[in-house]
Amino acid sequence: MARSLLAPPLRSSLDPGSESFQRNRADMLEQLAALDELLEEAAAGGGEKATERLRQRDKLPIRERIAHTLDPDSPFLEISPLAGWGSDYTVGGGMVVGIGVIAGVECVVMGNDPTVLGGALTPYALKKWARALEIARENRMPYVSFVESAGADLRPGGGGGGRSAQTSHFAESGRQFYEMTELSKLGIPSVCVVFGSSTAGGAYQPGLSDYVVVIDQQSKVFLAGPPLVKMATGEESDDETLGGARLHADVSGLGDYFAEDEMDAIRLCREAVSHLNWRKAGPEPSLTADEPIHDPEELLGLVSRDLRQPVDVRDVIARVADGSRFEEFKPRWGPTLVCGWASIHGYPVGILGNNGVLHPDSAQKAAHFIQLCNRIDVPLVFLQNITGYMVGKDFEAAGIVKKGSQMLNAVTNSTVPHLTVIIGSSYGAGTYGMSGRAFGNRFTFLWPTAKIAVMGPKQIAGVMSQVRRGQAARKGVPFDEEEDAKIVAMVEAGQEEGSLALRATGAVSDDGIIDPRDTRTVLGMCLSFVANGPVEGAEQFGVFRL
Repeated sequence: MARSLLAPPLRSSLDPGSESFQRNRADMLEQLAALDELLEEAAAGGGEKATERLRQRDKLPIRERIAHTLDPDSPFLEISPLAGWGSDYTVGGGMVVGIGVIAGVECVVMGNDPTVLGGALTPYALKKWARALEIARENRMPYVSFVESAGADLRPGGGGGGRSAQTSHFAESGRQFYEMTELSKLGIPSVCVVFGSSTAGGAYQPGLSDYVVVIDQQSKVFLAGPPLVKMATGEESDDETLGGARLHADVSGLGDYFAEDEMDAIRLCREAVSHLNWRKAGPEPSLTADEPIHDPEELLGLVSRDLRQPVDVRDVIARVADGSRFEEFKPRWGPTLVCGWASIHGYPVGILGNNGVLHPDSAQKAAHFIQLCNRIDVPLVFLQNITGYMVGKDFEAAGIVKKGSQMLNAVTNSTVPHLTVIIGSSYGAGTYGMSGRAFGNRFTFLWPTAKIAVMGPKQIAGVMSQVRRGQAARKGVPFDEEEDAKIVAMVEAGQEEGSLALRATGAVSDDGIIDPRDTRTVLGMCLSFVANGPVEGAEQFGVFRL
C-alpha cells in the first residue's frame, strides 16, 4: 500500500466568485480557444488537398500512422506542436514529435509530415528533430522514427522567403546523425520505419537505426536519386531498382523487416519494440496519488493576462499536488520564493515557485533547497512567475550577485531531473535561476499567459528612453518629449508582442503551451518519462561564494 506525505493539505483563499477571477477565467478561455484553432491548423499539415493526394496513394497521414502505432487508449504528449507559428512556414514545421506508449514501452516518436513540402526538413523540423533526440538521450527512452522526407529544404532562403527563419551554415550540419548513432552506444534502442523517400543525408536515418522496417513499393532509400545518379555517373535507374524495399530487404541488407503495406509496417514496428526487454532504471511512484482537494478547474482564473495581478504560487501547487499536500521549507525566510516537498501522481518532487522578485535570502534558500533535493534523489519542479533578481544599493550590499550566483550554481550542477512550467513572467536572469531551457531542464511547458524576455516591456522602453535623454543632454540639444513618447509606446508594443508565449513556442524554445488544467497530468507524464533513466542527485557542486 502506497504511503502519503504527512504534510497537511494547503489552504486556499482563492475566490472563484470574484470579479478578477471571472475576468481572468474569461481571458484564459479565450486564449485557449485560439490555441485550439492553431492546433487544428497544425494537425491539418499541408492541407486538405495534400492529404487527399497522400490517401490516393494508399498512404496514411503522419498522425494516423502514430495513432495506429500507439497502444489503444494510451496518451501521446506532443512536443512543440506549434513550431513555426508566426513564420512563413506551415504551423508544426512539417514534423510531428511526441512521447507515447508502444507495446507498453514509453517511446519518443518522430515523424516527417509528407503533406508539407514532401516531408522536407525545414528549419523548424530540424530543431524538433534535434529535440526528439535530446529527449531520448537525456531520459533514456527508445526512439522511433517514421521517415518520409524529400531531404533538406533546398528552396531559396530555405523556403521562408528569407524573412522569418534563418538557417545555419551547412558546415554545422549533421549533428542529428551523430546523436542517432550515440543513442545506440548508450544502449538506447532506435526503430526506423521508412514510409517513403529517405534520400541523401536522410538515408542515414535508417542506416543509423538499430531496427529498420521497409515497405513494399513505398520505401525508397538512397544517397542519390535517379536524376543525380544520371548526372554523376550517366547510369540509368529508377527508384525501385536503385533503393526500393525489395532491394534493401533482399540484397543490401539495410531492411531488417519487409512489410507488405503501412499497417503491416506498423505491426512490425510494435513487435520490434515489444521484444526490447525495456526496463526503467528510475523509481516507480511510491506515494499516494490522490487527486488535489482543490479543483484544478480554478487554475483558469488565477493569472491575469497582463500579469499585474499578484499570484500566490501556493494556489497553483494546491491544484497540482497529490491531495494538495505540501511541506513548505523555510516558510518564514526568503518569502518571495516558495520551496517545499510534495508528490505528483505518486512521484516525490521538490517544488520551487515564485511569489515575487528574487531577493538575496530567497536565492540563498533556493540553493539550499536544491542541494537537499539532490541529496535525497528527488526531481525538481519549477513554477516560474519571475521578473528577475532584486536590484538597488541595499540589495547589492546584501550580496544579490553572490547569492544569486549560489542559486545558479545549484541549478546548473543539480543532476536530478528538472521540470519547468512558466505560468506568468519569465524575465532576465530570473529565467536562468528558475531553471530556464538553457539550464538542462528535461521539459519546459508554458501556460498561455507566459511572457519570456530579457526584461518587461515597460522596463526596456524606459531604459532606452533614458539613454536617448542622456545622449541629448551630452550633446546639449533639446529633448523631444512628444517624439520620445511615441518611441516608448512603439517599443513597449513590440516588446510585449515578442515576449508572448506563442512567440517562444513558435521558435521551439520550449516543449509547448498547455491548458493550466492539464498541468498535473503533464507533470505526471514527464515524471514517468524521466524515470526511464536513473534519478540520482549531484555528488558535488561548483565553488559557492559564501
